[in-house]
Amino acid sequence: MSTALRVEGLTKRFAGVAANDDVDFDLRPGEIHCLFGENGAGKSTLSSCIFGLYRPDKGQILVLEKPVHIASPIDAIRHGIGMVHQHFVLVPEFTVLENIIVGTQRSGWRLNAAEARQKLKAICDGYGLDIDFDAYVWQLPVGRQQWVEILKALYLDAQILILDEPTAVLTPGESRILFDIMGKMCARGLSIILITHKLIEVMQSNRVTVLRKGKVVATLNTAETSPDELARLMVGRDVSFTISKQELTPGETVVAVNKLTAVGLWGEAVLKDVSFSVARHEILGIAGVAGNGQKELFEVLCGVRKPKTGSIRLMNEEIAGLTPRCLMDRGVGHIPDDRFREGLVPEFNVAENLVLGWQRSAKYRSGPLMNAKAIARLARDMIAQYQIATRDEKVAAGKLSGGNAQKIIIAREFLNASGLILANQPTRGLDVGVIEYVQSQLLRKRDEGFAIILASEELSDLFGLADRIAVMFKGEIMGVVDTKQTTLAEVGVMMAGQRLQTAHSLERIQA
Repeated sequence: MSTALRVEGLTKRFAGVAANDDVDFDLRPGEIHCLFGENGAGKSTLSSCIFGLYRPDKGQILVLEKPVHIASPIDAIRHGIGMVHQHFVLVPEFTVLENIIVGTQRSGWRLNAAEARQKLKAICDGYGLDIDFDAYVWQLPVGRQQWVEILKALYLDAQILILDEPTAVLTPGESRILFDIMGKMCARGLSIILITHKLIEVMQSNRVTVLRKGKVVATLNTAETSPDELARLMVGRDVSFTISKQELTPGETVVAVNKLTAVGLWGEAVLKDVSFSVARHEILGIAGVAGNGQKELFEVLCGVRKPKTGSIRLMNEEIAGLTPRCLMDRGVGHIPDDRFREGLVPEFNVAENLVLGWQRSAKYRSGPLMNAKAIARLARDMIAQYQIATRDEKVAAGKLSGGNAQKIIIAREFLNASGLILANQPTRGLDVGVIEYVQSQLLRKRDEGFAIILASEELSDLFGLADRIAVMFKGEIMGVVDTKQTTLAEVGVMMAGQRLQTAHSLERIQA
């Protein structure tokens, strides 16, 4: 069978380390071909080489069986290759139409907006999409912004589309729509490279190439493999997909939130009368599409955003408005959603990040100076206990994979927390092996008597780990349900903004 794209012997090194090592890969016309592997396996490097963001050190790329030279994204676009990045590259202050056509028309001094609008309308009609071209991007929910990125690639006549974690910001319903439209794209001759860590999505592809440590382990027809086999190929061992959770009786209330409100930079309401409570031995899951107030809720709970009104009581002490330092001293641990921007200082080494925020503690000081020996001793213990893959404690955190970076944060926060753990998207962007590890650590703290507030866009995480789920939409709680008595469909309905009035809805507030 002819190929839409072929990669032969591609090698890319960074500081002498092979991110891609003699990789062979091919994409057939009209197929979805999934790239699957652990964090740091080389998926993003390979796709970045194909799209011209990196230049390979060795090997060649062929489009329609012809060798091509791709030195930049402009070269890739000329050869019909488009890429939708995990983190959108849109201008919020521009309209949908402006974002799509900016930089694409090179003749004359005025953009031919009418012609562009006509072409885009034809694309949308062909795929059954309904998008307001005159809406500003900042006005759109993140799921709609995803479509703006995809439309831009289609507007540029992409025949090969690279999608990097495309469902990370979508509801379950939106994800199903995306895969339906991807099927239509392939039926019309487009070829799709899909990067995802969700096995349920991998299994909807035609073929899957598994990468491990920069090398191709296998390329398989998806219909002839299984999630268990793919996970084993990816990490080199068996992976358990069953979350084993003890049935525990909740203890005393650790944190009670009542009628909490907060505003954004422009005075807009980002939290609206949010109320819930969490007890010892309990995990409360926070579900919702990204951008519906989860981040702001965690910012208020950890002290980096001041609430406008409302109460937060931690072990019956009012803590609303206290600083992060005060909350840390009261035993609140915080795993932020952006590990490298908010959880670590990438330029600091592993040891320094493990004591970050606690560097003034007497345990880590010798007079006016930091006690390097004590910090190194702690770091070596934490590296062993939390299985952090690093040469030693002196390696810069920014050089580690996302999974190992996350383990540093978990080790530090678990070491210092004493009653409440705030975990915002703790498994985001991690491979199944690290996800399994993070889940086990959260359940360990639940068993020890901690109260945990867990936000995740992965509903499988919430149904497996949480005792109850609170669903957020536009800063409000749509409902609180018992995970044993609800369904994925019911949670999905609430994520889309509909309150669910059922017998098992739990609005449990303990002041």
